[in-house]
Amino acid sequence: MKNQVRHGNFEQVMLPHLDAAHNLARWLVRDPSIAEDVVQDAYERACKYFAAFRGLAGRAWLLQIVRNAAYSTLKARRRGMEVSLSSGTRAADEDGVDMDMPDPSPGPETRLAQRQDLAALDDALNALPVAWRECVILREVEALSYKEMARIMDVPLGTVMSRLSRARQALQREVLCDDHKALVPESGKLDRTGRPA
Repeated sequence: MKNQVRHGNFEQVMLPHLDAAHNLARWLVRDPSIAEDVVQDAYERACKYFAAFRGLAGRAWLLQIVRNAAYSTLKARRRGMEVSLSSGTRAADEDGVDMDMPDPSPGPETRLAQRQDLAALDDALNALPVAWRECVILREVEALSYKEMARIMDVPLGTVMSRLSRARQALQREVLCDDHKALVPESGKLDRTGRPA
């Protein structure tokens, strides 16, 4: 009986964060099928150690487990020297990701421009180092506070802010370089408005 109550509590506390867990895993490992495995492993770990959960921030606790599982998977893949046959191409289901989003614009030119912008952003995010990409996803997609991010990533608050700042600058340079190569100075430094510093 006690086990059933604990299991019910686990579902109530952790299942609402399934989408956030999958988003983080997908961005960290860059492969939707591996991300599903990471999330499954993370939920198994979370269920196993749910008794140790203090009940403060279920989302942050779960995302920390997802992060650790993703890094373990990446480390194992590096050790195994696995080579992905599709490493230079997008997975078939990634190409149509933006097609499921509601599009208020009627014209095909607008849809094409949006698709190209999303692809450029996706490429720019994937070009970031994993630690920086993790910061951007946790902050901008999952809307976590810096304090929650520091707890999840197990780093000081200043490191979170530094990584996030560097990631945002790199994204800004990458996107501006693609659109307006002449507008980005060689130093790569931009002011707050996006103009060369």
